[in-house]
Amino acid sequence: MTFATNLSRPKLQYHPNAYDFIFEALQQAQEIYSRPVSDLPEQEEAHVSGQELLEGVRILALKQFGLMTLTVFKQWGVHSTKDFGKMVFEMIEHGRMRKTENDRLEDFVDIFDFQQEFDTSYIIDTSEVFTRSPA
Repeated sequence: MTFATNLSRPKLQYHPNAYDFIFEALQQAQEIYSRPVSDLPEQEEAHVSGQELLEGVRILALKQFGLMTLTVFKQWGVHSTKDFGKMVFEMIEHGRMRKTENDRLEDFVDIFDFQQEFDTSYIIDTSEVFTRSPA
């Protein structure tokens, strides 16, 4: 997925913040996978796959929302990785994102479990809390 230049905001299925988050997650994924971060349509090398985008979603959600991720996603109407795929393809349909001929909605289905990633496996880093600083 890459950015497209049409920035009009048509009626969308999910909360507007979810779409803004997808664009941030796209940038996160482009950084993770060393793709040029660009909103120019001719930048094919900036493309990330559905699975790569979802890795950006996972990392960004943990950074921004931590243990509140499930609550935030629920408020946005996002309950699974497939919902992010639906958002992406909705934005493609409205000209806000671009895809390649290989991109499919199925690329987003059951990539990871929200409950597992954002709750059960969540680890709170307490290392700095219990270290003593020199007095």
